Amino acid sequence: MSDRFAHCLKLDQVRDGERLELTADDQERAGIADRLGLDGLDSFQAHVTITRRDSAITAEGRILASLRQSCVVTGEPVPAHIDEPFSLMFLPEPQGDRSDEEVELGSADCDVVFYDGAAFDLGSALADTLALTLDPYPRSAGASAALKEAGILTEAQAGPFAALAQLKKSSDAS
Repeated sequence: MSDRFAHCLKLDQVRDGERLELTADDQERAGIADRLGLDGLDSFQAHVTITRRDSAITAEGRILASLRQSCVVTGEPVPAHIDEPFSLMFLPEPQGDRSDEEVELGSADCDVVFYDGAAFDLGSALADTLALTLDPYPRSAGASAALKEAGILTEAQAGPFAALAQLKKSSDAS
């Protein structure tokens, strides 16, 4: 089973303005779900428009997904629907040996994917984009009750203003 949504595009066949509709099949969805630690990935598709400027290729569009994540508190499945725009730039791998050189990335560099050779993997980049849209701390409807039952304080109860309120309450009682 593949662990990614592989859709390799050959550079010599990519046309400027090309539109693609990509839909992950059952096996690809299972691989992506496993790779991202999801309870399930019911659907995953992308609507993509490709633009090309020499060796720089831009893929823009939307990813759509229906999935289930595990609640960080209870472990129960938490359904989620993703509908996110994306913009990815594919550039040739930089030449030269720069393994010892420190590279600083700006916010615009985060959407750059380097390719090596005569093709690039659009599907894998889209699966990575899906990973970035996931809620890092999904919570089910019963999460708050489970935390309260375990004696864990909320941010409002444990924060600095709560501590000040307790101090005020104890000084008023004196």
